[in-house]
Amino acid sequence: MLTSELDYELPEDLIAQSPAEPRDASRLMVIDVSRGTITHHTFRDLPRFLVPDDALVLNETKVLPARVKANKPTGGEVELLFLRDLGGTWEVLARPSKRLRPGLTLMAGGGRLELVESLGDGHWVVTAPDVRGLLDRCGSMPLPPYIRPAPETESRYQTIYARNEGSAAAPTAGFHFTEGVLEDAERAGAQIARITLHVGVGTFMPVRTERLEEHRMHAEHYRVPQEAVRAVQGAGRVVAAGTTVARTLETWAATGEAEGESNLFVYPGYRWLAVDTLLTNFHLPRSTLLAMVMSFGGEDLVREAYATAVKERYRFYSFGDAMLLLDGGRRR
Repeated sequence: MLTSELDYELPEDLIAQSPAEPRDASRLMVIDVSRGTITHHTFRDLPRFLVPDDALVLNETKVLPARVKANKPTGGEVELLFLRDLGGTWEVLARPSKRLRPGLTLMAGGGRLELVESLGDGHWVVTAPDVRGLLDRCGSMPLPPYIRPAPETESRYQTIYARNEGSAAAPTAGFHFTEGVLEDAERAGAQIARITLHVGVGTFMPVRTERLEEHRMHAEHYRVPQEAVRAVQGAGRVVAAGTTVARTLETWAATGEAEGESNLFVYPGYRWLAVDTLLTNFHLPRSTLLAMVMSFGGEDLVREAYATAVKERYRFYSFGDAMLLLDGGRRR
């Protein structure tokens, strides 16, 4: 598959700059994959599409204030995005990184960081005495570059059920949930299950290769607790609340490992093992997330859905609206 097949035209004014208020007032496009139909709803209608014996799986990861401005000894500024804890050191994405070198000391928040090793493509291993303290003191929320920073957007860049710190980006399909929607989902008979995948560059790095299968996914840490394993194994239908949940469950199903590093790249041709219904936002062109959605629902139907979303003026990307793909993936 050519990466250019993941392109589509999007008017800039459809890129959402702020979340819906309240959260569950966002729009919800419902796609019945087996029938090829598209209908329009609001997110608070989600429980209507859940049935007894569904397992609705959420990603409990919590976004760190992972963006830090640092200075070189010469005074030049470097922006660091802390991606993951390597156990005593951290992997960061540094911009600009052209003039950085191992052994260079950077100053940030009154503390020192040392560049240990280049991992390529602007990725570095760094060491610092207290990274969590540094992020608390001077870190900011890692909003995507297409969202204009503002206090209200930073405060909303988190799901209501976020518990386990470790992400450098949010699992944005979860932004739409309110306590009321979760309660209504349980009243509909769905069991709520919770996993963790710490979102990093593997999720948001754009595809730059000409052929899709040549793209290299970066690993992200995941964990599937035994309670979630039991819920998924006992479910009549598995509903993944987001692509990060889908990647986690598919990695677990393929490997049998309940915790580890996932570099699974799902694109058309992939055979789904665990997920039957997918809740997701509208994603960027040439992204691994759009490739996953096309794999789940079928390329032609997903292209039709995106064209419909543009025509109907849905809001796109992280703070945008959602789609629910019924009975795709494993059932397809």
